[in-house]
Amino acid sequence: MKQIRNNLFPIIAAMIWGSAFVAQSIGADYLPPFAFNAVRSCVATLALLVMVVVFSKLRKEPILPPKEQRKPLLIGGLCCGGVLACASALQQAGLGETDPGKAGFITALYIVLVPIASLFFKKRPPLTIWGAIAIAAAGLYFLCIDPTEAFAILPSDLLLIGCAICFTAHIMVIDYFTQKVDGIKLSLMQFFFVALFSGILMLFFEQPDWSLLPHCTIPLLYTGVLSSGVAYTLQILAQKDANPSVVSLLMSLESVFAVLAGLLFGDRMSGWEWLGCGLMLIAVVIAQLPPLTKSKK
Repeated sequence: MKQIRNNLFPIIAAMIWGSAFVAQSIGADYLPPFAFNAVRSCVATLALLVMVVVFSKLRKEPILPPKEQRKPLLIGGLCCGGVLACASALQQAGLGETDPGKAGFITALYIVLVPIASLFFKKRPPLTIWGAIAIAAAGLYFLCIDPTEAFAILPSDLLLIGCAICFTAHIMVIDYFTQKVDGIKLSLMQFFFVALFSGILMLFFEQPDWSLLPHCTIPLLYTGVLSSGVAYTLQILAQKDANPSVVSLLMSLESVFAVLAGLLFGDRMSGWEWLGCGLMLIAVVIAQLPPLTKSKK
């Protein structure tokens, strides 16, 4: 069961995030970044609140956590929510000025940053994971970038680099707190703070036209309930007792599912994109291999 949770949940989350890209793009046409993230996070908070109540009744346990878990739950929600709010805002702002494929590649560079960050927490990934990460990074490049065109870092790309750093921090913070508190309740507190921080920033920096809200109801519900509420909760549950480098690698399949989702809308995949998908698949298979160990004499 643990193996299924650690491997299947991130893939399902990646499928949801990949298909949610269209919904995010539509929503960005009607609401600015902070307003969009505030509303979708409010939707996610309400959906997760219902989920917490239902699961508590099924488990026959109190809705409120025990006293000894309330403080770490509050701190965990604050830390995870703060980092996720920064990552989401930087991603949404960067998408407005950068090619979507290039944005997806830069954002997904967290698969390289996570194992590097893990070294500072004395969680050294095995050699097989480093090999899988190198192959996945190459796959993401072919999947998101046309190799025949020149690749240059623009000022707007710096926002997405900051987004990748924030997502790396988000994965590492979740890895710490998911060992201490209930995963679903942590996700609930996380999105409560994302909604709070995004709402405050919206009041200071944006003037959204709320009359346009009905035009993006479906994108907000999809990204709020599925992309935020369900997918990020699956990430938290998957990271419990799991290697964060492996989980980040599986979640990077979001780019593959985004391209495959485009096929449903009439897009065609180039040979480079097929090569990228193939490399990503090889990387995932390698990540599941047992770690290489030195033979004992």
